[in-house]
Amino acid sequence: MSKARRFPTTDVQGHQLILQPDDVPENTETEKHVILTIQPRIPAGSLALVELPAGMLDDSGTFGAAKEIAEETGLKIPASDLIDMTKLAIPAASSANDERLQQAVYPSPGGSDEFIPIFLWQKRVPRDQLEEWQGKLTGLREHGEKITLMLCPLDQVWKHGARDAKVLTACALYHGLQREGRI
Repeated sequence: MSKARRFPTTDVQGHQLILQPDDVPENTETEKHVILTIQPRIPAGSLALVELPAGMLDDSGTFGAAKEIAEETGLKIPASDLIDMTKLAIPAASSANDERLQQAVYPSPGGSDEFIPIFLWQKRVPRDQLEEWQGKLTGLREHGEKITLMLCPLDQVWKHGARDAKVLTACALYHGLQREGRI
């Protein structure tokens, strides 16, 4: 009798960071940009994969979303400012008969129990600050991270980040929750 093969768990979080110049009208989608990262992803065979900033489950067993954002983008964002779009979109288990799944996205449920919550943060910033972030080099060099930031227009992010499931998930969640008036 053979034992079922169990693939290792990798718990990740993704961060859709949306910036808008502070000189455009408020409460519009005008000139919104998403921060994407470009970095080597050897398992995918890429030296420059475009993706959402993301990070692993931290040592305490909780998601260190704000810490990961700082490491990958240089932005210091209070954890309380992050909106978990997956929790807004996916209802929690409501009875004892419901499955005990995470309120997150499972990118490859046929082969892994990896799950990814997707967080949103939006901020209005001076236009010249946006320009400073385009192409900025970030990442923890002592951990071998070589990350370049890319500011992508919100309406184009699905094209530039289409190889990253986190990007496509964040786009769908953002637009769906926005249509329903929940963000």
